[in-house]
Amino acid sequence: MAKVQEENNWYDRIAWGVIIPVVLLSFVSFYSIYNASSNDSTYGTPVKTVVMQIVWYVICWTMVAFIMHFDAEQIFKLAPYLYGVGLVLLVLVLFLYDRSTAASSGAKSWFVVGPISFQPSEVMKPAYILQLARVVREHNQRYAHNLKNDWLLIGKVIAWFLPVGILLMLQPDFGTCLVFVAITAGILLVSGISWAIIVPVFVLMAVVGITAILLVFTKEGQTILSHYFKTYQLERIKSWSDPSGATSNSAYQLWQSMKAIGSGQVFGNGWNNIKVYVPVRNSDMIFSVIGETFGFVGGVSLIGIYLVLIIQMVKITFDTKNAFYSYVSTGIIMMILFHVFENIGMSIDLLPLTGVPLPFVSQGGSALLGNMIGVGLILSMKWHNKDYMFSTAGDF
Repeated sequence: MAKVQEENNWYDRIAWGVIIPVVLLSFVSFYSIYNASSNDSTYGTPVKTVVMQIVWYVICWTMVAFIMHFDAEQIFKLAPYLYGVGLVLLVLVLFLYDRSTAASSGAKSWFVVGPISFQPSEVMKPAYILQLARVVREHNQRYAHNLKNDWLLIGKVIAWFLPVGILLMLQPDFGTCLVFVAITAGILLVSGISWAIIVPVFVLMAVVGITAILLVFTKEGQTILSHYFKTYQLERIKSWSDPSGATSNSAYQLWQSMKAIGSGQVFGNGWNNIKVYVPVRNSDMIFSVIGETFGFVGGVSLIGIYLVLIIQMVKITFDTKNAFYSYVSTGIIMMILFHVFENIGMSIDLLPLTGVPLPFVSQGGSALLGNMIGVGLILSMKWHNKDYMFSTAGDF
């Protein structure tokens, strides 16, 4: 009897292994934003920027507490409506975008109402994950796995991806579009489709990747790319291939980021001891703050926190007996992983600049909201896990 009571205890149903790393990342965020703002008044005073981030965290944690009480069946039913709302927002932002932001960034990605800015593509990410998970779950319940049915599933997934991808490219926001590609690939990978399809696709992707690298690092290739990419996108590619030789703002931003991280050496320069100016440091280049103030040890420790978070999410995914939940969690894991890999990679010149924020750390409410919705969905899996423990996978 005591054991049953212990299992039903609310405390045991909360995914502390997910919550604790996110809380640690929130403190890293406050520290980094304060340090960045102390040396760049573009985003306001240090106290003001940190207070705004704290407010966003309070809002997001409140939403997490709300979301985690929805079970799989309720979330499953809501998925198409959330996807539809997200799609409408992506259409509206093409007409009601903030003109000043578009002039500086080249992208029609933001609504601005007074002091608050909002990027709809960030909240579209969890909505898209839910709808894709629903599509895969429904398909697998209806069809047996064979090459014909697997290609049918891929066709369905592409049909749901295309509207989002097209609207993002119209903004244009190539970096965010890549996040959706990563989410799609992750969910398809665990959907049960045949390796006879997966292997050739990965080979094709490798060929495309090698071709892209050859195009980037040759003058002839850059000439070809100039016909398909916007000027600012091409400048980002050039700055990645030669950050010290390029003259664009992107090249300067990347070069300064590497200088800042390098100046931190092993243990960093310490609290509020920023010596190198890096543009857009509060958001896209937030990792440079950590590298400069905490050094190599701080950067590795931050990656370690993300690793713990991902491992805990994977553990919850394996523990769930619900197919829909497993697809949702895979999408969320891919979303966070891609953000971390791309943001840190572009800060140290491993990858081109894309404007992808660092999850839970970069300043900004939209990105934080999208990631915290994902956390809420993961916590929902843990909270309702016992409801499905003796069910057939995929049943509600």
